[in-house]
Amino acid sequence: MNKNIIAIDLGSNSMRFLKMECETKKMLGQFHKTVKTADGLAQTGRISEGALARIIDAINEVKIEIDFSDAIVKAVTTEALRRAVNGQEILEAIESQTGVKFEVIDGEAEAKYALIAVQNRLELLGEKPNSFMLADIGGASTELIFHYGDKTIDRSFPIGIVTMTQSFSDLGALSNAIPAVMNGIKLFCDEVYAEHGKVETFIATAGTPTTIAAMKQGLTYNTYDADKIHGTCLHRKDLIEQLKVLLTMSVEERVETVGVGREDLIASGVLIYDELYNIGGFEESIVVDDGVREGVAFSECAK
Repeated sequence: MNKNIIAIDLGSNSMRFLKMECETKKMLGQFHKTVKTADGLAQTGRISEGALARIIDAINEVKIEIDFSDAIVKAVTTEALRRAVNGQEILEAIESQTGVKFEVIDGEAEAKYALIAVQNRLELLGEKPNSFMLADIGGASTELIFHYGDKTIDRSFPIGIVTMTQSFSDLGALSNAIPAVMNGIKLFCDEVYAEHGKVETFIATAGTPTTIAAMKQGLTYNTYDADKIHGTCLHRKDLIEQLKVLLTMSVEERVETVGVGREDLIASGVLIYDELYNIGGFEESIVVDDGVREGVAFSECAK
């Protein structure tokens, strides 16, 4: 068994770091930075030089906060790098300038890691649903996972909060297009339900669900506390209520509430999240902060 693991998840909007002591599963350090990896990807098909610089800066910044010298580093990245025509070039630049080598994982691996993390958290929360639908709403993709006892069916869809925001002129245009854009997810859900029956619980992870849960609890970006988020129940009407609050805020208030570089994305995320309630046939969901980063750490610690 490895002693300490540093798990890094470079997503399409955020980069999340976690250092874990494998034997005790104790968290030795955490770090999160908005890097907007997929900024401009929908228009150019490329990861920009600006995004590369933000990623490198974030890794150099975290090395001041977290000791890398006594840990094995496992770094993964997802849809934005899968999709970008210059993905390999970007990964080589990151490695040459930081020493961190990223592995591009596919949607299936991404779903597997998210599931491991969420199952661990549900156990800690004392939640034992017989079956559930897990949605991981990312910056450039959404993973949908159906779990029935010992059977799991998952699929990744190229629908995320960054790419959707940058593919439509405004929130109204995106809102009108969402049912059509997400029709593939609906067809997948319908197929799974037809064969296995409707699941008992809807669980959501990633930035949009956790941000809405934080807003509901009166937390800001700076006062955010993952322990208070785990297990939060969000009714569908909570999404609409918090979106209205967000849209009436000044730019400064939005930044204080959801963080720099996220204020224009959460609204798009809410539209995707809301449609998932509709697709799965739910009026409420359980929010979990853990995701790919935690799943990577648990998986590597088990080796």
